[in-house]
Amino acid sequence: MSTESPEQNGKRDPFDYPRSWEADVVLSDGGTVHLRPVVPDDADNLVALHGRLSERSRYFRYFGAYPRIPARDLVRFSTVDHHDRVAFVALLGDDIVAVGRYERIDGGPTAEVAFVVDDAHQGRGLGSILLEHLAAAASEVGVPRFVAEVLAENSPMVRVFRDAGYQVSRAIEEGVLHLEFDIDPTEESLAVARSREQAAEGRSVHNLLHPRSVAVIGASTDPTKVGYVALTNLLSADFAGPVYPVNPEHRSVRGVRAYPSVMDIPDSVDLAVVAVPAEVVESVLDGALAKGVKTLLILSGGFGEAGPLGLHAELRLVGEARAHGMRVVGPNALGVLNTDPSIRLNATLAPRLPARGRTGFFCQSGALGTAILADAESRGLGLSTFVSAGNRADVSGNDLLQYWETDPNTDLVLLYLESFGNPRKFARLARRLARTKPVVAVKTGRHAVRPQLAATSTDIDEASVQALFEQAGVVRVESLDQLFDTALVLAHQPLPAGPRVAIVGNSSAIGLLAADTARAQGLRVAFEPVDVGPQAGPAEFAKAVSDLLNSPDVDALVVVFVPPLAIPGTAYARALREAVVAADNTTRDTEKPIVSTFLAVEGVPAELAVLSEDGSPTRGSIPSYSSPERAVNALARVVRYSAWRQRPQGTLIRPNGIHTQQAQEIVREILSAEDGKTTVLSDDDSVRLLGCYGIDVVPFRIVSSEDDAVAAAAELGYPVTLKAVDERLRGRPDLAGVRLDLSSEDSVRTSYQDLREVSGEDDVYVQRMAPKGLSCVIGLQDDPSFGTLVSFGLSGLISTLLGDRAYRAIPLTDMDAATLIREPKTAPLLTGYRGDEPADLAALQDMVLRVAALAEDTPEIRSLALDPILASPSGAFVANARIMLGAPPSRPDSGPRRLRPIIAPED
Repeated sequence: MSTESPEQNGKRDPFDYPRSWEADVVLSDGGTVHLRPVVPDDADNLVALHGRLSERSRYFRYFGAYPRIPARDLVRFSTVDHHDRVAFVALLGDDIVAVGRYERIDGGPTAEVAFVVDDAHQGRGLGSILLEHLAAAASEVGVPRFVAEVLAENSPMVRVFRDAGYQVSRAIEEGVLHLEFDIDPTEESLAVARSREQAAEGRSVHNLLHPRSVAVIGASTDPTKVGYVALTNLLSADFAGPVYPVNPEHRSVRGVRAYPSVMDIPDSVDLAVVAVPAEVVESVLDGALAKGVKTLLILSGGFGEAGPLGLHAELRLVGEARAHGMRVVGPNALGVLNTDPSIRLNATLAPRLPARGRTGFFCQSGALGTAILADAESRGLGLSTFVSAGNRADVSGNDLLQYWETDPNTDLVLLYLESFGNPRKFARLARRLARTKPVVAVKTGRHAVRPQLAATSTDIDEASVQALFEQAGVVRVESLDQLFDTALVLAHQPLPAGPRVAIVGNSSAIGLLAADTARAQGLRVAFEPVDVGPQAGPAEFAKAVSDLLNSPDVDALVVVFVPPLAIPGTAYARALREAVVAADNTTRDTEKPIVSTFLAVEGVPAELAVLSEDGSPTRGSIPSYSSPERAVNALARVVRYSAWRQRPQGTLIRPNGIHTQQAQEIVREILSAEDGKTTVLSDDDSVRLLGCYGIDVVPFRIVSSEDDAVAAAAELGYPVTLKAVDERLRGRPDLAGVRLDLSSEDSVRTSYQDLREVSGEDDVYVQRMAPKGLSCVIGLQDDPSFGTLVSFGLSGLISTLLGDRAYRAIPLTDMDAATLIREPKTAPLLTGYRGDEPADLAALQDMVLRVAALAEDTPEIRSLALDPILASPSGAFVANARIMLGAPPSRPDSGPRRLRPIIAPED
């Protein structure tokens, strides 16, 4: 039986709960609810929920009839201390549709957990979400274990616990199951949560892109108005469902019956396209909420992009929409489209529905969206779906990645990004998606660092930025031209098996230009470019192509062709197509991609296109580029992506001996003492925090006199080192602030006097001498694009001056850690360069993984430097650590499922 602590309950305000516990969450059907801790004011809503429950639901929850909630129980249910007794309510509008609670048993380490869900909302995944949030809250206050009593016949609730991924022990007595489990996240519980997150967020986007009906609120008869364009485009695309214009001043718009408000529409509405002035949108929202619209697409501008007042209106709008179960695209969006013949949705301001293809496109910029769609069409790149999210107040690129992962109609994903709302989540989703579907991204604003990141961000060279994108499997490009160049290869050609490229054409000069570009991009030119000569006919040209495609030494082919005057180019195109088809019908190890510079055409020339049923280019079409450099550069990006796909994935590993809860308590204690301000940890606090993750600092003492130095050396054990407390002196190349390998009392006394004279301070570090090794540094830092980065390099002035550091974004796999420590240019020194004994790379790799785990679990770490780490054949030894704590600059990708929080800016 659960009991509460009157002392604790008396001290804690039942209205005062951690605001971070509030969350908007997506349910399994794509709808949303708002989660927050219960407060006494919820009493009437709890009674209303109880009144809606069926007798069966009450019986399952209370093990009896329980027709009414007695007054004493109602107080107990609605008044909790948010520590030993915690309850979350799920709100849909003003109604509570589910409650989950735990109560600590006798003040010990175990709490009893229970749920109740409104009958009308059962089967939407509310029980699983409540369990995740309760477990996170319990972990935060030091409750490591849950128990539950469930009737054996209550199979839905049994499944909630069974399928959560925890190690659950079960016992049954008189028809009641007694379940017990530790709530520390396990690999299985995290995988379950991630899978459910993907399904729910993907479903919410599916609802957006597959509406059964669309209302255009603000449909206009004026051709210059957005509402006219939006309605016209929906009708012109021949949308598969009903379209309802909403205009209180006209009985019909564009020949379609209009309705005064969305509430007057007789049938349900899945998608509402809003094209009214910003100041009217809030009143429109009220009607949409009352109507039960699933998704709101706001084309109107005048919100966050217009200034602080507009931003407040935007946040208020999204908060209301989510609380009533609705997702929002925009504001200031170009719109969404779906070319599926069974949908034919063009809810954009672009005049034409693009050709059908298997490419999904997400674009933040509404202004660029129309140009992007026109460019895709001109180059012969068909689309499956397109979303221009504008201000991204709610639906973002991460939501689309979740959807495209399981969308059977999308094989390639293109992104035009200006910023990441949640960089860590983007990296995780992109890495998972890119294993099966290529992701190509234009990322602008790379050097536009947000003010809250300025203190802890570090400039990273472009090669390292490229490596970070490649770690996530994302093909990074610099411009829209490069985006489409690369997309054409990925959309129409197979992935190459390797980097060996052959070049064939009828111009030696252009062939050599292609070969030079290939070598510059790291490709291997299998043979010298094959020049068939300007007089060669189509047959000779086709034979040269066929020979190279069938060569076992070739992985990809570049065709550079300048049409001769005597023979039309179409004859060569036909010969090229026939050669490719013939090669496909022969026995080859694998398909080989082909790119071309053919007739100086950009995109897919009609002569080289393989057409789908609707006449658009499809798989097997050969892309053409205006120059051989562009053709080869596009191919090189595809080769690098293919190599990433072929590499072992690695495993997300959490090293043994990690004490997450203890570390979080230390962080909360320090930040609470500093009132949440950014602070540099003391030496003792750094040692405590690192120790929670199995990272030991070589033992040291801080002393203030000669005698204390001698005593500390004797305690630590000779040999020792003495170091000045001033970091500037310790880090000097001439080691002015360090005395090494001191093995006697006299040497300690002399060194203490020297350091006191150099530094002008009494305080000195005395540290046990670590085994001799190479000095390395492992660090953590913030990055505006990738979140927290782990860095590695060798210490020293030259490495620092040259920026010889390698970077990886968390989370890290074992493969990431292994490649990270081998990537710096000076890394060969660790592996026995010129006959030296190799350092213990396994120990360095383990330390990298521990630092990465610390960063992932503790987003409050703004920066960290383990410098120096002495890497020797006998291990890796941390001699010094510096850690800075502060408020996380962006939302971490950890904890229970939740949507990006709606946070109003400070006035």
